Order: sequence, then structure tokens, then C-alpha cells
Amino acid sequence: MSEPLKSRREREKQARYDAILDAAELVFSEKGYDKTSMDDIARTASLSRALLYVYFKDKAAIQRGIMLRAGQSLVSRFEEARKTQSKGLAQIRAMGEAYYRFYQDEPDYFSALTKASTAMADADEIQAHEMLCSKNGLMELMVGAIEQGLADGTMSRERIRDPLETALYLRGALHGVILLCQAEMAEGTSDFSADTLIRHTMDMLTSSISA
Repeated sequence: MSEPLKSRREREKQARYDAILDAAELVFSEKGYDKTSMDDIARTASLSRALLYVYFKDKAAIQRGIMLRAGQSLVSRFEEARKTQSKGLAQIRAMGEAYYRFYQDEPDYFSALTKASTAMADADEIQAHEMLCSKNGLMELMVGAIEQGLADGTMSRERIRDPLETALYLRGALHGVILLCQAEMAEGTSDFSADTLIRHTMDMLTSSISA
């Protein structure tokens, strides 16, 4: 097969893959994951059901494809956030703010990532590898900022035993508070605005590692 022909077929294949995920995102948003069928997705993507199964073996595989998109979106946000600051501590703060904006701007992607760790257990080898690479990309950006903060003196060597451990703590703590805000807003029981609580959380987290 000639290279131009191969390249064209690869582009067409990628375009169909993207169209399926676009359609699935739309239908999941409108009907919910549980009420969406593979027929719904095929119809929305203007594909036959048989062709849909060529790309994804089931609805769960499509959902994992959306999770991968979500992870890639968040990695891009973290990369851009880190570029806005020169000091490590400020970079971590910027990535925390980017994470909160991600939750605000792309709530469906945020929810997808919340379920990604469980979904990886059922993923095929290719999807599992891609999802793991996305997760590792996020952690590498955070670890890089922490290592830079230790080098430039904005972070405390006494408080940070291990950059990866600290990155996991920071992300987990902020994620937990965002979920708490989400739940309390749904119930109408919060005494604070989400913005206020998130800003306070980021203040507390950054002060806990600052020099």
C-alpha cells in the first residue's frame, strides 16, 4: 500500500473514531449513560451498528475513549498552567486553579475521570496503556513543578519527603473538596460558595508545602 493511500485511510479511520466519541458524548449528555444504547450512538454518528462495533466492542469501551479524551484535555490544561509561572510553588497553584476550571468548564469530563481508575480494570491493552499514559502525564507535570519548587526554594524540603507522594496528596485533596462542593451544591446545604471553599483549600494546600 502506498504511503499517501495509507495516510488517507488512517485519517478516515481517526475521523470515524472521533465522530463516534462526539456522538457518544452528545447522547450520554442527553439520555445518560445507562439509558444510551449502541444503536443510539450509531444513529447519532450516522454509522451502521456493524461499523460501530469495528471501532468499539461495547458501550463501556466508548466510555473509556471519552475518559481518555478527558485526561488529554486535563493534561493540556496543566501544561498551559505550568507555563504561566516560573516558580515551582506558583506552578502548583496554577495547576490547582486549572483543575478547578476543568471541573467548571467540562463537568462531564471531570465526572468521567472520577471513574477512570475503576474503568481501567476492564480496558483492553491499548486503551489501558493510553489511559495510564494520560494519568502519568498529569503526575509528571505536578512532580516536575514540585521538584522545581524544591530547587528554587519556594517549597519546603522538610515537609516534602517525596515529590510523587506530595503530588498525589495535593491532587487527591483538591479533588475531594471539589466533590464535596458538588454534593453540597446539589443538596443546597453549603454555607460557603464553591469558589470560596476551593480558594481556601488551595491556600491551605500551598501553605502546607511552602518554604
